[in-house]
Amino acid sequence: MSRPSLFELENHSDFIQRHIGPTVKQQQEMAQTLGYDSLDALIDDTVPAAIRRTVPMDLPGAQTEQNVLARLKALAGQNVINKSYIGTGYNNTYTPPVVQRNVLENPGWYTAYTPYQPEISQGRLEALLSYQQMVMDLTGMDLANASMLDEGTAAAEAMTLLQRVNKKNRSNVFIVAEDCHPQTVAVVQTRAEVLDIEILVGNPDELLGETEAFGALLQYPGTHGHLHDIEPLIEKAHAAKTLVTVAADIMALLMVKAPGQLGADVVVGNSQRFGVPMGFGGPHAAFFATRDAYKRSTPGRIIGVSIDRRGNQALRMAMQTREQHIRREKATSNICTAQALLAIMATFYAMYHGPDGLRVIASRIQRLAAIFAAGMNELGYKADNTHYFDTLTFTVGDDAQAITDRALAAGINLRIDSDSRLGVSLDETTTAEDIEQLWRVFSGQQDVPSTAALDAGIEGHPGIPAALAREVDYLQHPLFNDYHSETEMLRYMRYLEDKDIALNRAMIPLGSCTMKLNATTEMIPVTWPEFANLHPFAPSEQTKGYQAMLAELDHMLLEATGYDAISMQPNSGAQGEYAGLLAIMRYHQSRDDHQRNVCLIPSSAHGTNPASAALAGMKVVIVECDDNGNIDMEDLKTKAERHTDDLACIMVTYPSTHGVFEESIIELCDVVHQHGGQVYVDGANLNALVGIAAPGKFGADVSHLNLHKTFCIPHGGGGPGMGPIGVGAHLQPFLPSNPVSPVPGVAESNDVVSAAPYGSASILPISWAYIALMGGDGLAQATKVAILSANYIAHRLKDHYPILYTGTTGNVAHECIVDIRPIKEASGVSEEDIAKRLIDFGFHAPTMSFPVAGTLMVEPTESESQFELDRFCDALIAIKSEINKVQAGELDAQDNPLANAPHTLADVANSEWNHPYSRELAAYPVESLRRYKYWAPVNRVDNVYGDRNLFCACPAIDSYREENA
Repeated sequence: MSRPSLFELENHSDFIQRHIGPTVKQQQEMAQTLGYDSLDALIDDTVPAAIRRTVPMDLPGAQTEQNVLARLKALAGQNVINKSYIGTGYNNTYTPPVVQRNVLENPGWYTAYTPYQPEISQGRLEALLSYQQMVMDLTGMDLANASMLDEGTAAAEAMTLLQRVNKKNRSNVFIVAEDCHPQTVAVVQTRAEVLDIEILVGNPDELLGETEAFGALLQYPGTHGHLHDIEPLIEKAHAAKTLVTVAADIMALLMVKAPGQLGADVVVGNSQRFGVPMGFGGPHAAFFATRDAYKRSTPGRIIGVSIDRRGNQALRMAMQTREQHIRREKATSNICTAQALLAIMATFYAMYHGPDGLRVIASRIQRLAAIFAAGMNELGYKADNTHYFDTLTFTVGDDAQAITDRALAAGINLRIDSDSRLGVSLDETTTAEDIEQLWRVFSGQQDVPSTAALDAGIEGHPGIPAALAREVDYLQHPLFNDYHSETEMLRYMRYLEDKDIALNRAMIPLGSCTMKLNATTEMIPVTWPEFANLHPFAPSEQTKGYQAMLAELDHMLLEATGYDAISMQPNSGAQGEYAGLLAIMRYHQSRDDHQRNVCLIPSSAHGTNPASAALAGMKVVIVECDDNGNIDMEDLKTKAERHTDDLACIMVTYPSTHGVFEESIIELCDVVHQHGGQVYVDGANLNALVGIAAPGKFGADVSHLNLHKTFCIPHGGGGPGMGPIGVGAHLQPFLPSNPVSPVPGVAESNDVVSAAPYGSASILPISWAYIALMGGDGLAQATKVAILSANYIAHRLKDHYPILYTGTTGNVAHECIVDIRPIKEASGVSEEDIAKRLIDFGFHAPTMSFPVAGTLMVEPTESESQFELDRFCDALIAIKSEINKVQAGELDAQDNPLANAPHTLADVANSEWNHPYSRELAAYPVESLRRYKYWAPVNRVDNVYGDRNLFCACPAIDSYREENA
């Protein structure tokens, strides 16, 4: 055996073995357990030969963690972090270190999944409920959801909500105030066009007198800083039966009257400046608040208060079954996610500072703005806006270029509104020294006014009209007043974290929602200032590091998918679907095929597929599946032929949502293309393809790529996500752009689907790092092991539970569906009982009743060790033994460990135990749990009670204290 060279030793990376759970030896043994000589033999027998790659990905080999971080640091160093006064909805902020270290950088928070299983999600549910309370308080509205993707998306969702609920005005016109943020206007215009809504941008006061409109959007304060009393305008709108959305600045709301108090029907905005870095555009949690009367039409997730089996308070996702992706083609939105992690950060920021501390921050910003305005006036520059919170705009004529040049030389970015107009937005990081530097930049003089002298002469807050002044009438709940010391804040966050199951505690075996390792090395660059503190509209010469990183990530993803071009703008999977469908629609329109609007969707598809198609203005036609769960090709051919003149596309998930590599995928692509349509392959299951097959090579035209699944961006308790799209060269001209910072390579007039040009750019280094750490061979190996692990689980469970669908060779792809329906019929034990009993074993449940009602869908990923796979299988097998005892009468049919699961510590420690089974069976169904036990903080949550008694604000603090005592 030859010795390795020094070069080989220095460049050796063991990251692949750290990312992939089973060792090489275990992989071999697992394959042999399945009846194969090797892992490659399993893959050859599972993945159709016709779609297999013949040429490997053109990617470098695996790199060491140290080299990857060094390379990313070098890229980050190419970014120039100027002092930003650009504003436009994005501001510098201070992230409290206690929040950064213990939430943003803590896998207990960032690796948790969406709280569909409330019993193991009470911590993040409580934090999100507090977010809703914060938003309700600051906006003055009755109800808030648990966050939106960004402010532009939230405004677009508000527009469609107003159209639905306005029964008194059936106009198709929506008025947008000309002083709204330009990126928000663009997102709203894109959304409106395909839904046949006419957008009128201009002076809303004039437009309301000239035209009938179902709704209007106002910015408060305006994008250029103007602070108007909008109450008379809202009254005028209501008199004309026009409903009003107000896009508000969350920091300004600490000083000025709440939009709800002024009559708003919906209030949207961005909570970014509550401690969340700008991150070149995201991720940030947008907020959405509305009237109680509109709660059934509110998009996104809403957290509500219910009770558990013992009558104790418990939280859950309220109205869960009305989530948009469950409505499918009847959806009014395709939103199926949130920005949970960022909403939680903003909430803890508010808790840490409290209402009085927040008021101090906002007052200081506003006072600095007043001092700045006074000094500018002394220097001969009168602001365009008399009233303001933090933003002032100046018409400087021919001096604009000289001022801009001086600003850049001083490391300052101003907002450039036009050749003669400049803007300045202040924030909590602004200092008195910064104000004096701005005076020098504008005047070109070294001798400028004294901030101290001007401060002494300013009374109150002159930029805020008396009629709009607000007292501290918000955040009075004790949750926002009890945690101002770091000790208390730290303990409260730990208390919430301990309630939940995240990936740092156990496997999360969710089918269709790949929960794999989010390696620490991949996460480190997210908080580097060079990535975190860059404004999304910074000049391009300051963003070269991001541009280089994005270009390299583009290449990586194109190699992985086989496409020709990538758009990084969509900031969720559903946004990616929407962007991909828009590209298809624009392509058809460019060929004068305006009639092509039919989207074929298999009955097995993800619910977001028909929801996105409806949002893109398409007509959904369902294609049936056969008894084996595959797309019925005869039905597909019939419907493609029927719609040959108006077929736009098909949306298909591959491998299928049923967890199978369908043999007919190439034929499917050919059929759709023959009838003039395009093929959209949903990238949700790309974890079963990377390195061994590429949708861009086997016939697809476009896919969205869930970077928060296949490419290791963590789920964050329900967001952030990223859903870039890969497209063929013919669709590349129709990718989205941005009106403020155009995307190179596409027309500036193209659609805009997210507020920032590259979506949630600051989390893209995670995927870059993952791919660089794995290399081409490592990525392919990860895919193979994901398939191996799923088949291993299916093999271990098949003698205890029916496996619903398999491929032609009897294998599954990277996930398998466990059929509980015959078990329920025989024993009365449901899939929900099994899911809740798994909590007693310390596991998050698999995906329940999707894509088939009465089933559990399991996806182990490549990152789980054989030990953890066996532990999970052992748990399910033990549960099946309990089911057998129920069926045999050895356990009571109604009062048994499954029906009563999960069991809390309070159950087991209670002085009374009235169940016919033992405490030991309840708490320790397997002996290994005595070493390490997760205790659910609540019993099974009553969903029906929560919907019938909808309450979506923070309960009185006494209820927390009693339950937590």
